[in-house]
Amino acid sequence: MKLTIIGSGNMGGSIAKGLAKGKIVSAADITCTALSDATLEKMRAANPDFVLTHDNREAVRGADVVILAVKPWKVEAVIDEIRPALDFEKQVFVSVAAGITSDQLVDFLSRDPECGGPAIPAVFIAMPNTAIEVGSGVTFLSPRNASKGQIDLVVSLFNELGYAQLIEERLISAGSALASCGIAFALRYIRAAIAGGVELGFYPQQTQELVAHTVRGAVDLLLTNKSDPEAEIDKVTTPGGFTIRGLNEMEHAGFTSAVIRGLKACRY
Repeated sequence: MKLTIIGSGNMGGSIAKGLAKGKIVSAADITCTALSDATLEKMRAANPDFVLTHDNREAVRGADVVILAVKPWKVEAVIDEIRPALDFEKQVFVSVAAGITSDQLVDFLSRDPECGGPAIPAVFIAMPNTAIEVGSGVTFLSPRNASKGQIDLVVSLFNELGYAQLIEERLISAGSALASCGIAFALRYIRAAIAGGVELGFYPQQTQELVAHTVRGAVDLLLTNKSDPEAEIDKVTTPGGFTIRGLNEMEHAGFTSAVIRGLKACRY
């Protein structure tokens, strides 16, 4: 299988590097494009087997999957550029550009009646988070005009980068708040806990290790036990104990309310 990534910056580059470590597509079958030589050199340093080019149109020829990873305001222009080389009969088109809807993608892609194959292409809206860089990403996927085989393929690709979930397109924005913005929220808690640990007497680097492993442990409990967070909290909150005192202090300061308000503020 051949895959092309248009735009090999932070997100596109992370997708390419993650997929190259998987089993579905080899690095030699991944073509990466970028405007700058510097970006392509970074990709060459990451994996010398990548096929690298500045030519977006040539890059999509013969690809089975095309991933568009450019800034949202560049999507229409890039699609105009590559459209003559696309084959709707064969190719699946995936966009990771935030805020671009499937209606817009179908409109941009279908304007040229001379494109081969079906008039309406198979498109996916994809919303990965930055943890794909380390194989622990969360990606929300919303397909349109895609067959079961195409859906299975795209889900499998993004599962190699962590965890992928199919959702309705109307939930993409909410998913972004939970998983993409959520990375920053989780890290902000970790930063706050580090500051607290230093005040309690630990050195900063020592505290960071402790807090990071503690958060990992909490996550592993949920994923391994498939339990409700409150069930795990109950295990460490004895009556009159220190943990419940700390939790109540955080709630008095608006902890849960602040998280919910932050998530709601992130929707676009």
